[in-house]
Amino acid sequence: MKRTVFLATAISLFAVSPAFAHPGHTVTGDFTAGLLHPFLGLDHILAMLAVGLLAAQSSGKSRLILPTLFVAIMAVGGVVGLSSLNVPYMEQGIVASVILLGAIIALGGKLPLMASGSMVAVFALFHGAAHGVEMPADTTALAYGIGMLAASSILHAAGIAVGHFGPYILRYAGAAVALAGIGLAVA
Repeated sequence: MKRTVFLATAISLFAVSPAFAHPGHTVTGDFTAGLLHPFLGLDHILAMLAVGLLAAQSSGKSRLILPTLFVAIMAVGGVVGLSSLNVPYMEQGIVASVILLGAIIALGGKLPLMASGSMVAVFALFHGAAHGVEMPADTTALAYGIGMLAASSILHAAGIAVGHFGPYILRYAGAAVALAGIGLAVA
């Protein structure tokens, strides 16, 4: 019971947006803008957590490779998004990443590294492109990108940490991610 309460609390903390109760509290600063950006969209939070959950469910070197691959390809996607290249089906790819990663985790599937790595790389490209497109005009790409990659890594680590609560919690978290993704798709 304690684990469930802790897990629910931890997940809800990641879903909270910062509150700016007083005037003049805008998010400025290139690094800060990048650091906060992944936390401001439920689709990004869920996908980043799901990559961590998938890594936790994987065995061996996949635990490190999947989040590292996601961050590296997301950086490439960020450059693509900044360059104004059109990434077809970007939003659909983001929602699909949440649903599919969540479903794979919920079903307890352990994919070969080539399959899971390919899937994570494609999804990372979509997420990175979206982050690049959404970068505020008054920020520098390098500092913003470093903040974005740091925040994504934090969310991956949170997903991996959930894996320490056992396979059932991991699978329930995957189911919650998939259901939330379906909610995003119909919203």
